[in-house]
Amino acid sequence: MTPPAIETDGLRKQYGDTVALAGLDLRVERGEVYGFLGPNGAGKTTTMRLLTTLLRPSGGEAWICGEPVTDREAVAPHVGHLPERPPLYDELTGREQLRFAGELRGLGSAEADRRAESRLDALGLDAGTDRISTYSTGMRKKLGIAQATLHEPDVLFLDEPTNGLDPRAARAVRDRLTALAADGTTVFLSTHILPVVEEAADRVGLLNAGELIAAGRPARVIDRAEGGDLEDAFLELTHEER
Repeated sequence: MTPPAIETDGLRKQYGDTVALAGLDLRVERGEVYGFLGPNGAGKTTTMRLLTTLLRPSGGEAWICGEPVTDREAVAPHVGHLPERPPLYDELTGREQLRFAGELRGLGSAEADRRAESRLDALGLDAGTDRISTYSTGMRKKLGIAQATLHEPDVLFLDEPTNGLDPRAARAVRDRLTALAADGTTVFLSTHILPVVEEAADRVGLLNAGELIAAGRPARVIDRAEGGDLEDAFLELTHEER
């Protein structure tokens, strides 16, 4: 039986007396787009860092495609990760950045170049010969997605992928995520912006103060959020950005 793309059992992270994540139980199937909603400070980024092996759990367990997150070498080939601020080198061109990233993943130069062209075309990013220092925020996000998918991961983690983008750039990013999911990539999308998950997600989890307080289809979970189950600050924020 094929294991799910993401599974957690009582996953915890604590810093001293501060509990960042309190016993998360989660299951995301392969090929799903899973929206991970919550206010700033809810524990979304901590969860993503745990699942991408950047942090070690304080308790509980988690697996990516059946591999425990405590085994970084086993998990790494399955995972692509786009943090809120993509790790890019301003002095490189877009193509040079992708070639460098591909070679770090073990791809030969020719294969890295081939995949780079494919990703740039898919995202409508025609500035591959320009220095990254000249890129807008939207172009950086697109290049970050290209870099995160260069090795064709099974699971793609994205932290606030449309934050700071104009509507046209945000639409291009959402369209690309939908296309990736259609090709079988599992997309784990962390955000505090409701319209992103309304349009893109198959299922949604609602995190608040380190606890998963609701999960299910987007309309049902968002209705619950708007019904007052989240703190007022979160409701004000999401209504402002709709």
